[in-house]
Amino acid sequence: MPAMVSLSPQSVVTPEEQERGLRLLVGEAALSGGAAALTTGVILTAFALHLGASNVMIGVLASVPFLAQLLQLPAIALIARWPHRKAISVVTSLVGRAMLAVMAALAFFSGTAPLLIFVAAQAILCGLGAVGSCAWNAWMRDLAPEERLGQVFALRSLWLTGVSLVLGLAAALALDLTAPRSTPRDFVFAGMFAAGCVTGLISARVVAAMPEPQMPPAPGAVPLLALLRPPLGDPNFRRLLGFIASWQFAVNLATPFFTVFIVRQLGFNVSFVLLLSVVSQIANLAALRMWGTLSDRFANKSVLAVCAPTYILAIVAMIGASQFDSRWLVKGWLVLLHVVMGGSIAGVTLTSTNIALKLSPKGSATAYVAASAIATALAAGLAPILGGLLADFFAARRFELVARWSGPSGVLSLPFVLSRWDFYFLIAGMIGLYAMHRLSLVAETGEIERRAMVGQVLGETRRTIRNISSVAGLRAATDLPANLLREGWLRVRLRRAQAAKRARTDPAVTS
Repeated sequence: MPAMVSLSPQSVVTPEEQERGLRLLVGEAALSGGAAALTTGVILTAFALHLGASNVMIGVLASVPFLAQLLQLPAIALIARWPHRKAISVVTSLVGRAMLAVMAALAFFSGTAPLLIFVAAQAILCGLGAVGSCAWNAWMRDLAPEERLGQVFALRSLWLTGVSLVLGLAAALALDLTAPRSTPRDFVFAGMFAAGCVTGLISARVVAAMPEPQMPPAPGAVPLLALLRPPLGDPNFRRLLGFIASWQFAVNLATPFFTVFIVRQLGFNVSFVLLLSVVSQIANLAALRMWGTLSDRFANKSVLAVCAPTYILAIVAMIGASQFDSRWLVKGWLVLLHVVMGGSIAGVTLTSTNIALKLSPKGSATAYVAASAIATALAAGLAPILGGLLADFFAARRFELVARWSGPSGVLSLPFVLSRWDFYFLIAGMIGLYAMHRLSLVAETGEIERRAMVGQVLGETRRTIRNISSVAGLRAATDLPANLLREGWLRVRLRRAQAAKRARTDPAVTS
C-alpha cells in the first residue's frame, strides 16, 4: 500500500486498479467486522450496564443507530453537491471511530456525566456512520462490476460473519473470567473499545487506498416531499409501510432489553448473553440460504407469513424463561429460542427488503426503498425509547395466574407470573399480531397459502438435515465461497463465448 493516497475521484480506473480495490474491499471486512463485533450489540449494552445505565438510557442507546439513519437523507443532497464519495466515507469513518477511544476511556469512570458522554459519543459515531454509509454504498455500486456484485459481497459477508463469531466467543471468555463491576472488567471493556478504535482506523486507511470512479453529473436536486409522494400515494405500498412500521415497533420494543432481562432479571453473566448471540448468528447463517431459495421460488410475502409470526412467538416465549426453576432448563430454553429467532429473522430481513423492491415501479425503486427506510428508522428508533420510559411502570407491577388440579393424591399448582420485562414480550406479541394483519392486506403476485409455505419449509429443512448427515452434504454446506467463485467464472466464460459467436456470425463486428 503506498504511503500517500488521494481521496479524489478518478476519471479513469484501470482494470488493475479495480481488481486491487476489490481485493481490499473483501479484506477490509475483517477490520470493520472486528470493530463492530467488539463495540456494538450485546457488548455495547453490557458496557452501558457496567457504567450503571438506567433503562431509559439503554432505550436511548438502542434507538440511536436507527434514528441516525435519517441522516442519510441530507447525505444524498451532500453527495449530489460534492461528489467525493471516498473522501466522505474516510473522513466520517475516522472521526466517528475516534469516538470509540472516548468510550474506552469511560470504562474507568461512573456516574451521570460519563453516561451522557457515552451516549453523545455513540450518537456521533452512528450519525457519521449513516452519512458515510450513504457515500460508501453509492461508491461500491460503481466500483464493483455488476456481474461480480454477488460474489464480492458474499465473500465480504463471510469475512464479517466469521470475524464476528470468533471475536464474540473471545469477548464472552474475557468477560467470563472477570467479575462484574471489577477493575479487571474495566480493563476488558476498555481493551475491547480501544481495539475496536484501532481496527476501525486501520479500516479507514485501507478504504482510502481503494480507487473511486468519478461520479456522473447529477440530473438535478429533487425535493424530499416530491421524492416520497409516489410511494405514499400508492395504496398497496402504504399497506406495506404499515406492516414495516408496526413490525419494527413490536420487535424493537422488546429485543433491545434482552440483555437487561437475562442479566438483571434472570441473573446470568454477560458472557452467556454473548454466547446466545453467537448461537443466533450461526442459526441466521444456516437458514439464510433456505429462505433465499424459497423467496425466489415463491413470493416474499409467503416467506414473511412464516418467518415473522415465528419470530414474534419466540419473543413471547421469552416469558417462559422466568417461569422455570431449573437454571439448566432456563439456559436450554434461551438457547432454543435464540436458534429460532436467528433462523426466522434471516427470512424477515431478506424478504422485507425484497418485497419493497418488488412492489416498486421500474425506475422508482429509490423513492420506495427510501420510504421503507424512513418508516423503519422512525418506528425502530422510537420503540426502545418508549420501552425505557415505561420500564419503571412495569417494574412496580406484577400479574399472577395460578392453575390448580385437585385429585385424590393431592393438589397440583402451576403458577404463571408476569413481571418487569415479561410485560414487554407480551405487548410485543400483541403488536406483532397487528403487524401480521397489516401484512395480510398487502398484495404480491406469486404468493401461496401459509400452510403450503410451511410444507415447503419443512421439505427444505428435511433436505438440509439429510445433506448435513452425510460427508458430501457437509462439504456442500461449507462450500459456499467456492460455489460463488465457480458460478461467477462460468458466467464470465458464457458471456465471452456468446461475444465470440456474435463476432463470427456478424460481418459488421469483424470488419
